[in-house]
Amino acid sequence: MFVQLVSDDVQKLWSEQGLQGSILVSIVLQIMLLLLGNRRKYNPRTLVATSILWCVYNSAYAVIPTALTITAQTTSDVSTRELMSFWASLLFLHLGGPDNFTAYSMEDNELWLRHSVLMASQALFTLYILLLSFPSCSHLPLLSILVYAAGLIKCFGRVQTLRLASTEHHRASMLGLADPGPDYAKLMEENHLKLSQGFIVNIDEFAKHEHSPSAINADQESRSKEIVEAHHLFKKFRPLFVDHILTYEDRDISTSYFSDLDSSKAFRAVEIELGFAYDKLYTKANVVCTNKGLIVRGASVVLILVVLASFYFLSDIGDYRAVEVFITYLALSAEISKEIYALITMVCSDWTDLWLNQRDQTRDILFFQCLKQPTKQRWSNTIPQLDVLSVALNEKPTRVLRIQKLFGVDEYLEKQSYETFTEVSVNLKDMIHSQFKEFMGFMAKNPNEKPLCVHRGSYSLRENECINLLWSTDGVDFDQSILIWHIATTLCFDLAVDDERGSNRVESNHMSRYMLNLLVSNPEMLPKGIGMMRYRDTCADAKRFFNRKGPFTNNAEAYKILSEVKCREVLPSVVTGDRSKTVLFDGCRLALVLMEMKVELMWKVISQVWIEMLGYAAANCGGFHHSQQLGRGGQLLTHVWLLMAHLGLTEHFQVSKGHARAKLIVS
Repeated sequence: MFVQLVSDDVQKLWSEQGLQGSILVSIVLQIMLLLLGNRRKYNPRTLVATSILWCVYNSAYAVIPTALTITAQTTSDVSTRELMSFWASLLFLHLGGPDNFTAYSMEDNELWLRHSVLMASQALFTLYILLLSFPSCSHLPLLSILVYAAGLIKCFGRVQTLRLASTEHHRASMLGLADPGPDYAKLMEENHLKLSQGFIVNIDEFAKHEHSPSAINADQESRSKEIVEAHHLFKKFRPLFVDHILTYEDRDISTSYFSDLDSSKAFRAVEIELGFAYDKLYTKANVVCTNKGLIVRGASVVLILVVLASFYFLSDIGDYRAVEVFITYLALSAEISKEIYALITMVCSDWTDLWLNQRDQTRDILFFQCLKQPTKQRWSNTIPQLDVLSVALNEKPTRVLRIQKLFGVDEYLEKQSYETFTEVSVNLKDMIHSQFKEFMGFMAKNPNEKPLCVHRGSYSLRENECINLLWSTDGVDFDQSILIWHIATTLCFDLAVDDERGSNRVESNHMSRYMLNLLVSNPEMLPKGIGMMRYRDTCADAKRFFNRKGPFTNNAEAYKILSEVKCREVLPSVVTGDRSKTVLFDGCRLALVLMEMKVELMWKVISQVWIEMLGYAAANCGGFHHSQQLGRGGQLLTHVWLLMAHLGLTEHFQVSKGHARAKLIVS
């Protein structure tokens, strides 16, 4: 004897209320995606923000197949079945997603084929549901077909956007036509033929240089001038995002342009470029911001407007319950509101400035003042901070540690609890820009010198006659060098006297904590190493020391006792050996040497070494990982990477001239 676990009444309630609830949830999630799509561009990825965004993105596309399944199982009267098919077409429209949020991460772009299969299957399933409403006695099934057509347009646009943003397509688009070069075999055959005929043959080589592209300069002085010039730069330097090479002509044009910019304008140009990159990778800009895309996109909007008007004037609303009519109007109104919001967002974007500039127009032709001078946030302009000694001092005791360890999230949550954010100041940008330009001048005088991207602090140490400190940069792995200089900077920051300017001290501390945060939270952006192992061992060593010497009233007291350890007489590695990777007392040893310098020189050396390390890390991080960070509020490291490329301080420039040409000289 079989027992029915779910009664017929519960099943009927689920079919009706479950479908209505799913549609409402889908509407809410789509609106949240639309609003979060812009904010993710300039909001730093905290634990809460990441969790919310991940849940909303995955839930928004998980609820649609569930709701469509419920719709297909509804076997009520004809009018209800027609309404269900109409709702199914609206749900399918949601599958196309908002224009400003097509991918959660770069991996979504790489899986564009999987997304296309999913959408194709849902399109066929929705079509099947629509066919169930025929034959009909009302206009609603015809309206369902119109909504379905709009959904096909949006879904195709989303799949096309994912495909165009994939690394494979991006790399293929950079290659162009295959270039076999001059025909060597043919030249050798002619050479052999002439020699066999008794002629004296010489081969004269000459270089055929390709036409140099024009300088980067907008045609007119306007508010959009810097946007037009940044877009021109973006088109030339797009190959960097797939780790392709550039020509020396590109370098010369870029360096000529950036040599006339101060730090503020230089970083702003880079910021605009990365804004274009974000739009290409994470939004539908590849599809919508084209003439064909605008026409097709406009057609889908017209279809929705026609459906709304037709439903109001042609449908017999009395055949449906009030809640069903409310949900239908809500879904249609939400779609139109989303389109209006998307239009306003697009008008406020840099793409509109480009479009107007191509037609010799400015934003002054727009009616509303908010559209004439829109506020544009292109990235978070913040850097995450982490201090290993603060973690070791256990400033923020962990709660419910046993539960966290049970789920294996204790270390992750500990890092998140100590992570803070600070704004990237104008002083820091000035320091980075000025040091890069100083190295450009050095490279101009010494063309055979290695570029900045291969130095990890050694150039600054040699320039400041600190050869005795090279062991902390060249003699160790990069992750080890970060930890050593981080500990030394922290001790100097709290114990040493401030310099007269003050900016070197503050910004050095910010860079120190930022680089350590990258080592712990984004190790994929740094050269391969065992940074996490070194961090854990160093943290454990510091905790043991502080527990043995504590308690302390404040951090400065703990740091003072740590700096009093006699670590210059015997190297720490002699005691710790090779098994433990702690560098705690290597950092103390470095701090003691630094604090013997004059205060101004000490902070000058520390700041320059950190800028050099920042440049080394930026240049040695792949374009894919830089692209990933654009969808997470951005990273200063990515801005430094692109700025270095524009200043010619990376190794991406490898094509110096066109094909070498050879001709036979017969005598």
